[in-house]
Amino acid sequence: MVVKIDKFINSFIQTFNGFVGATGMTLKLTIISLIMACFIGLIVALMKLSSNSFLNWLAVIYIGAIRGTPLILQIMWLYFGITHIIVLSAFWAGSIALAIHNGAYIAEIFRGAIQSIDKGQMEAAKSLGMTNSLAMRRIILPQALKRAIPALGNQFIIGLKDSSLVAFIGITEIFNLSMSEAAATFRQLEFYSIAGIYYLVLILIFTFIINKIEKKLDTGRR
Repeated sequence: MVVKIDKFINSFIQTFNGFVGATGMTLKLTIISLIMACFIGLIVALMKLSSNSFLNWLAVIYIGAIRGTPLILQIMWLYFGITHIIVLSAFWAGSIALAIHNGAYIAEIFRGAIQSIDKGQMEAAKSLGMTNSLAMRRIILPQALKRAIPALGNQFIIGLKDSSLVAFIGITEIFNLSMSEAAATFRQLEFYSIAGIYYLVLILIFTFIINKIEKKLDTGRR
């Protein structure tokens, strides 16, 4: 047992620089895709809440299609499909695929948060002469965002873990590197465990930041 632990520690140390680089790639991929996903999610949420039946229909189709198909299929479809039209690196194809996927879930989070705001606030804003869009920007969205923080935090953590699937289109992030090391050394359990440690550390950091933001905004108070 001691020998196995020693080997594990040695492997961890020897691959430290490689995994740090892969962790940086995982973070870059996750952050960029989640920023895009938030923009997509907000737009789709507003489309779904719109009185325009066409926009509402598009939002419903998008959310249903994304939530009804596996993420790995979406990544493969986008990567191999879009490269027939425009040249995209694996990184950007993976980022866009993750953004589109997470955007569908974030859209539902935003929609629920917006609908949770008392309708009287919109009516009061209109009585002051505000347009629908102005009232949405200044009155409704700030409150909705505050209420959405806990659910968004959970989705961000899911997005971080889902980023591991871009390993299958050749991006050298944590999971891809662990697969390469496992294949080269035939020590699968060892290197997948090392990958798990890096993911766990990232998730703990994300959780800590999200909890700090929740406390800062006092999301539990209405």
